[in-house]
Amino acid sequence: MAEMSGRQALMEQLAAEGVEYVFGNPGTTEQPFMDILQDYPQIQYILALQEATALGMADAYAWACGRPAFVQLHAAPGLGNAMGMLYNAHYTGTPLVVYAGQHEARGVIQEILLAADLVSMARPLTKWSVEVQNAADIPTVLRRAFKVAAEPPRGPVFISIPLNVMDQTAEMAIAPATYPRWRVHPDPQAVAEAADLLAAAQSPLIVVGDGVALSGAMEEAVQLAELIGAQVYDSFSAELTFPTDHPLYQGLVNILREAGLRTQLAAADVLLIIGAPAFRVVYPMPESIFAAQTKVIQIDASPWELAKNWPATLAMVADSQMALRDLLQVLPSKLSKATRQAAAARLQAARHQKEQAQESFEAAARSTWDAAPISVPRLMKGLAECLEPGTVVYDEAITAAVHLSHYVKFNQPGTYFQAAGGALGSGLPGALGVKLARPDSPVLAVVGDGAALYTVQALWTAAHHGIPVTYVICNNQSYRILKINMLQYLGEAMAGRKFVGMDLVDPVLDFAQIAQAFGIRGQRVEKPAELEPALRSALRSGEPSLVDVVIEGGLRRGPRGPQAASV
Repeated sequence: MAEMSGRQALMEQLAAEGVEYVFGNPGTTEQPFMDILQDYPQIQYILALQEATALGMADAYAWACGRPAFVQLHAAPGLGNAMGMLYNAHYTGTPLVVYAGQHEARGVIQEILLAADLVSMARPLTKWSVEVQNAADIPTVLRRAFKVAAEPPRGPVFISIPLNVMDQTAEMAIAPATYPRWRVHPDPQAVAEAADLLAAAQSPLIVVGDGVALSGAMEEAVQLAELIGAQVYDSFSAELTFPTDHPLYQGLVNILREAGLRTQLAAADVLLIIGAPAFRVVYPMPESIFAAQTKVIQIDASPWELAKNWPATLAMVADSQMALRDLLQVLPSKLSKATRQAAAARLQAARHQKEQAQESFEAAARSTWDAAPISVPRLMKGLAECLEPGTVVYDEAITAAVHLSHYVKFNQPGTYFQAAGGALGSGLPGALGVKLARPDSPVLAVVGDGAALYTVQALWTAAHHGIPVTYVICNNQSYRILKINMLQYLGEAMAGRKFVGMDLVDPVLDFAQIAQAFGIRGQRVEKPAELEPALRSALRSGEPSLVDVVIEGGLRRGPRGPQAASV
């Protein structure tokens, strides 16, 4: 035990946890913390100009390095500014420890400037939200916070520390957190039952989620899918869960339209959902999404997710990799020769179907290949041809994302990230967090123009800290996803209607000039012939760079009103 101040205890505990970066934006209630940072040079403060940027960086950093990130916010308005990104972290299960300075208790009672009940503000979007009232409790609270954030189901934790508590002194002991060994083997009987169901399946389907990525189970997921000839969907995960160029991969589950999701799942007689919720969609569903004949097997490390909304035939708590490995040991002996032949035929049919779909995709793209504004397929193919091997991509391309995954083949774990919570603005700061976690890998962010404006201050952080990421802005001068949603909402009634508040024009946004104003290299591309030279120059510059690509808007007016081109 040693006597120390609350601020010193906080820093000593962060050092004991191996924290390398603090992502934050400073304020008056964090003055003790900001002052003592200089005494711990092994911990670097990454300055954001707005709290959402700080939390977006930390979110991606935690995913890319696999351990909790530490965030500093400023009092009630700072926590409020970060809430959109905190929602993403909560939704996708990002391990974060978020600290905000608080006024001493009488300041909160007096309702002075910037004071509020921070714990209550943060509680709905965190696993644990607490205020420290005594400096002696700081090490205990920090240890618990890191432990709770990291154990399944992972998620953010919030700590409020009043200014006066940081100045208190007490006898304290510093020690790193104890992280429980959370990887749980499935019940053998449950594995046997799941194997029986899969062995009897004539039209199996698999949905994978972040649990597969977190447990390093992508290879096992591929082996199982090939063994039973099952098509695979991703549940809109934060990290790569299945190779996107695999013939059995069918893309994302349809989170926008209930009818679309039902169509994807309808043919399955056995549905295996592993490491994924069932399902997180945009609109509520009045009844079970599963067809009456479908037998549902759900596997997750979090009991909360199992049969949460709709009953399952079999639900088991288990680590995704351990469950898949056990299934791969038990299942082959249960497969007849005819079953294996049928699975091989489904795999071959999927391969042929994917080749045909790619040919159709390419044929449709050729019709606008040399058009200006630049077509989205033209942009993504050019980007794919310019990328260095091992590039890590942060995706916030929104409606252009389907073209990104078509041309850029993601087949290695840890090469693809996104914020799957739905709050916009993760792309610009997210790329910085990934680069700090993966300093030896090239990092690219592909970001929609509307999304980029939510956290455009991240460009200054990139310049200020010299973080060499490349940004490609898909600039269609609109909130295109909202227009597509409006078309789906109104249908034929859209004829003659306008898109109100969904166009980013008058004046147009020149992201190259915006980037230059924030201190990073910016280029604007308006013609297809300019595309590859600009992309190669940015990707190989070794410095923070941005390429603003003016792309087609993708909406045309037909006889029944505006219609969406390929999404």
